[in-house]
Amino acid sequence: MRKLSDTIARLGALKAQNASYTAGNDCPPENLATLLGFGSNPGVLQAKYYIPKHLPQGAPLVVVLHGCTQTAAGYNHHSGWSELAEEEGFALLFPEQQRTNNPNLCFNWFQPGDARRGSGEVLSIRQMIDAMVLIHRLDRNRVFVTGLSAGGAMAAALLASYPEVFAGGAIIAGLPFGSATTISQAFDRMRGHGGPSHVVLQRALRGASDHQGPWPRISIWHGSADKTVVPSNAESMVGQWRGVHKLDERPTYSKTTGVIAKQVWCDPSGDAVIEINMIAGIGHGTPIGDGLGVAGPYMLDVGISSTREIARFWRIAQSDGKATYVRSASTAGKRPPPKPSDGSAVHRRHPASKGSGVQQLIEDALRAAGLMR
Repeated sequence: MRKLSDTIARLGALKAQNASYTAGNDCPPENLATLLGFGSNPGVLQAKYYIPKHLPQGAPLVVVLHGCTQTAAGYNHHSGWSELAEEEGFALLFPEQQRTNNPNLCFNWFQPGDARRGSGEVLSIRQMIDAMVLIHRLDRNRVFVTGLSAGGAMAAALLASYPEVFAGGAIIAGLPFGSATTISQAFDRMRGHGGPSHVVLQRALRGASDHQGPWPRISIWHGSADKTVVPSNAESMVGQWRGVHKLDERPTYSKTTGVIAKQVWCDPSGDAVIEINMIAGIGHGTPIGDGLGVAGPYMLDVGISSTREIARFWRIAQSDGKATYVRSASTAGKRPPPKPSDGSAVHRRHPASKGSGVQQLIEDALRAAGLMR
């Protein structure tokens, strides 16, 4: 067992390392609204959102999770998500961590009570999604999630815990679901030490829900020189998701374009369902560029926008001038509406609130779906 003094030293190093990270979030332009009364909120998270002008009914929803020491507004500003949402016509939800939950504003992806279906932070985010879909009349079949670092690891937890909710996910410099259950394990896994085998990770994913498919399509982004969350975690995520997608170990095809080495796994119909984008020579952060987003600490201008490329992979943004959201033959008509969760809101940090009007409507819908008591 790792000594307590070693863990404390690691925490101190992480705090010092992230000092400049916080500076990159000072007073970013605030164009996000606050979502209130979205449910019992057992994880005690805050929720921000962005709705483009003239958003059509039935638009997609993208859930964006910031990294440690970041804020929702800061990550949005640097990543360019709201700019792209305005261009392409989709809604954005930004769950936001609070210091009372984690002093460094990290999502608690390594805490089972926050990463398990029906409890903690993942249930809070699930409730936010339901509220956004209900209020803004969004498409339940086109809900996606992405995140950086701890936000990426929490995105992986959401995809595992609620696979029926998401059509796709994108994990940037993150870690696989179930790879750590304590803070000491989290530090070890970030450095590539002692992680579970692909078989164990596949078992954790299948055990996270009773879902039998179809499964979300997964885009993974990582810097080849990342020393904070080492690149072997990207390979572990592929190993975890290959199982449910029934894919071979070897990718369907690989290609290198500029600084990006891409590996793609396709289903029998030829549809890309898992991809890794390894960015040569960069460290820990979100790749930006191509005229979208703003460089800053851990927001790395490499001449390509992961934000735009992720949206293209999900088929909610244009590629080569053509709208690309078309269901593949293998999935057309097969994704049922998300099933109600078990609703067991364990790891609760405060009692459910009561409301009236729109809030009461949201709460009634959440109770009917089993997402709130």
